[in-house]
Amino acid sequence: MKSDTKNIIRLLTIKRVWNVLKIYLSFFLSRWTKKPILWGKPFSIAIEPTTACNLRCPECPSGLRSFSRDTGNLKSDFFRQMIDQLHKEAFYLTFYFQGEPYINPNFLDMVKYAHDKKIYTATSTNGHFLNDKNAKATIESGLDRIIISIDGTTQETYEAYRKNGKLDNVLQGTRNLIKWKRELKSATPHIIFQFLVVAPNEHQIPKVYELAKELGVDEVKLKTAQIYDYENGNELIPQNPRYSRYQQQTDGKYKIKNRWLNHCWKLWHSCVITWDGWVVPCCFDKDADYKMGDLKNENFANIWQSADYKKFRTQILQGRDKIDICRNCTEGCEVWTKPE
Repeated sequence: MKSDTKNIIRLLTIKRVWNVLKIYLSFFLSRWTKKPILWGKPFSIAIEPTTACNLRCPECPSGLRSFSRDTGNLKSDFFRQMIDQLHKEAFYLTFYFQGEPYINPNFLDMVKYAHDKKIYTATSTNGHFLNDKNAKATIESGLDRIIISIDGTTQETYEAYRKNGKLDNVLQGTRNLIKWKRELKSATPHIIFQFLVVAPNEHQIPKVYELAKELGVDEVKLKTAQIYDYENGNELIPQNPRYSRYQQQTDGKYKIKNRWLNHCWKLWHSCVITWDGWVVPCCFDKDADYKMGDLKNENFANIWQSADYKKFRTQILQGRDKIDICRNCTEGCEVWTKPE
């Protein structure tokens, strides 16, 4: 068994296991009855440290500076209040929604607080802020998993998607992290190179595996790209259909590969909390259009069982295609995959 999996299993208290069982049972009963039955609380939470980012990636609201909602940084005291409400049931915390987490100056302090509450902590970063000091502090924070985006093995290919990015900074940051992980004799974080497959970089898939092995990265994962304007084709859609979330039709237009099923596991086991405390259903609600409640003024347990959440779950069960963020959902296609 991988040490990363062991890190999760060791956090499973009796209360947390019982909560997971209740969620699974209520989800399957909901699918069967077409009514939103919900027992338990989410065991997986995504919290947004910031909406800011140093890059200008073309399919990202942070990169495009295109948010219709307020932007800012999560405050440490507010974060601690949230964790104090959630930690008894939740055991997997992702420090990411939009933005670059390391831009928040208190990011690693928040990781440490969650770690001390015996929560598995993960984040996703573009790797530009992993200087020697931050790399050491990352190891010392107890972070369990870090996903480093590396969408090219040459600068030319990398910056085709990661606009304003410097591949050398990402590679040096990775070296810093691995160095301190070894020097501090730490089993964590589990370091992942994430390769977002797009047309400009798909020919470099074998090379990213070689690069990861050379550096000492724990794992490489390929990720298919979400494209907003895909119907008439897009220069980012890979040539190899295996690495695309979209398929071309006989009329030349593209559609999402997966079917819209009238259920969604995420609505039962997880949620997203924005930097300013809004609870939203999932990571596809990037502008927080579907606000289920405000943690600045409400208790999480009340929000989780609220009339708004019940109404949204009911809509999912009765007609997922009628909800705009669900129509653009490629969850069934967003899979970690291996090269051919």
